[in-house]
Amino acid sequence: MEKSLETGNMTRVQEFVLLGLSTRLGMRDVLFAIFLTLYLLTLVENTVIIYLTCSHSELRKPMYFFLGNLSCLEMCYVSVTMPSLLVGLWTGPFHVPFTACMTQLFFFIVLICTECTLLASMAYDRYVAICRPLHYPLLMRPQVCLGLALSSWLGGLLVSVAKTTCIASLSYCGPNVLNQFFCDVSPLLNLSCTHVALTELVDFISAIVIFCGTLLVALASYSGIGVAVLRMPSAAARRKAFSTCASHLMVVGIFYSAALFIYCRPSRIKSMDLNKVLSVIYTVVTPMCNPVIYCLRNREVHVVLRKTLHWP
Repeated sequence: MEKSLETGNMTRVQEFVLLGLSTRLGMRDVLFAIFLTLYLLTLVENTVIIYLTCSHSELRKPMYFFLGNLSCLEMCYVSVTMPSLLVGLWTGPFHVPFTACMTQLFFFIVLICTECTLLASMAYDRYVAICRPLHYPLLMRPQVCLGLALSSWLGGLLVSVAKTTCIASLSYCGPNVLNQFFCDVSPLLNLSCTHVALTELVDFISAIVIFCGTLLVALASYSGIGVAVLRMPSAAARRKAFSTCASHLMVVGIFYSAALFIYCRPSRIKSMDLNKVLSVIYTVVTPMCNPVIYCLRNREVHVVLRKTLHWP
């Protein structure tokens, strides 16, 4: 009771201070140039993919439908986190109003949860295409693809509403310094001056359901693909299929490893420097690499891109 009264008498935090990726002035200038280049490159890559998939009938297939969704998501994803990262590198630690912080957190959770489900849907699409080619037109008909995409976005929205509501309802009495370059779950939980067990439980359960559930679907799909590829009589076909699957698995593995380490933990994370490094991996590196690995290495995309650019 005394703790509750003491907490109630404290002034509620109205804004947070984001320390950013680095507080060293010389290092900030270099990192700003690097991350601004990566941000613009990511936007250009994904814009090209969205344009190609929407403007060419050759790419109106389930795989490219999901890739278009993923590219749209990646553009939103980097636009939620990268501006605050760049501001921090340009100005140093800066103030963020409480409402703006919760808004960024809301959109970040929506997008990261949606990406998990989309990656699982894309893995399932490739499984059906390789392992059950005769049933592919039926199993991946437009209505099914649209349903998978809508469920991915809707699931991310529902999870984000629950998690953001829990985190926003906590009391923040000070200090108000976030050792991160954007408003993330773990740094906010570390600043709460009230009991966070329920919020951590919601965070942990949603992480297990979304991250682990979709990861299992992706791994099962790629395992099925691997078994099917090993049965192919042609060595050239096996090499091509393994090359494609290995690159896909690399992106999925990097994204899920970093995300699971941060979010599938029931306790608050204390190693914030490691947290920031891992955050850079799944907020900057994977959105930049996904277009290259999923699309720009694809022969059909190459043909359409050359036709668009009028290359021979």
